[in-house]
Amino acid sequence: MTDFDAVHERRGTGSSKWSKYCADVLPMWVADMDFPAAPEIIDALRDRLDHPLLGYGVARDELRERIVADMQTKYDWSISPEHIVFLPGVEPGFNMALKAMLRPGDGLLMQTPVYRPILDAAGHWNLVRRDAPLTPTRDGWSVDLDIFETELARSRAFLLCNPQNPTGKVFTRDELKAMADLCRRYDALIISDEIHCDLLFDGRRHVPVAALSEDAAERTVTLMAASKNYNIAGLKAAFAIIRNGEIREKFVASRLGMVDSVNILGLEAMLAAFSRAGKWQSKMLSYIEANRDFLSAEIARRFPGIRMIKPESTFLAWLDCTALALKPDPQTFFIEHGKVGFSAGSEFGDAYGQYIRLNFGCPRRLLTEGLDRMQHALTIGRE
Repeated sequence: MTDFDAVHERRGTGSSKWSKYCADVLPMWVADMDFPAAPEIIDALRDRLDHPLLGYGVARDELRERIVADMQTKYDWSISPEHIVFLPGVEPGFNMALKAMLRPGDGLLMQTPVYRPILDAAGHWNLVRRDAPLTPTRDGWSVDLDIFETELARSRAFLLCNPQNPTGKVFTRDELKAMADLCRRYDALIISDEIHCDLLFDGRRHVPVAALSEDAAERTVTLMAASKNYNIAGLKAAFAIIRNGEIREKFVASRLGMVDSVNILGLEAMLAAFSRAGKWQSKMLSYIEANRDFLSAEIARRFPGIRMIKPESTFLAWLDCTALALKPDPQTFFIEHGKVGFSAGSEFGDAYGQYIRLNFGCPRRLLTEGLDRMQHALTIGRE
């Protein structure tokens, strides 16, 4: 069984996370956990490599059936194998949907702060981005339905991120239903990025927006993957679930030579993850939930000027450093003075320059080292 406390050297392995900064900077930025993949996944890849042919891949019926069963068991959501479209990633998926279903000048609604690929998506297709910011409260993040409706009325589609990145918000069934009902009222397409769907804390259960009603199912493109939930993002495999046949046909046609077939090893890893790696995923989730609680307590103890609303999901913490007035911005400050690299808040929306996103999906020792470096930066950076 995986030892989640073990630290593995990742420099020199082609890791994007560990290649971005100089060797003396501890990277805590991109949504990539510092844990080995489940042994069951590694074994499945070794078994596949015993066969020496690695041509173009196609998803086996067994994988489609596994996904159908998972949706029913985990979320009480009934889908059919033909509803599934395999993709090399979720990001290509929502861009395919935008290309297929919207036209230049159409409005695209999103909830900020939100991670960069969603934030940038409207610009790729000459769409008009409409923002409905989430509101921080004492207990979490809330949806202002008045703002949501105002912006949705001028939009052709809603690009949802649930669970939400970077806030870690898990939308409740009531919140999702209210937003889906408004999408029905304004006849808006829903494109739902649900890549973190199995990383929920405190006993929460993910609700796919398409599972809410017949209408939601007919107007939603749902995007999922094993990549975040099982830490295999580099294998480039994901899938869309699209019940509406007309939307699905347009979606598939929008590949246009830009979105290729799925990595054959990624398909094998996905099947192994969903069918054999449940115990690993459960232990990993318990570990990162404990990391979240440790991080929350340490932020409150060490950094009273930083506000952290406890994430309800993901392995990402959204830290408000406004009260510290760090120059030129918190991300640059902590790199220069603490040699620790976070994601800059400005990547998630223009209003969030005083925030950073911290990845706590790592061994506790690395998380503690990151906090120590932050504390050191605040000590020497203000001398």
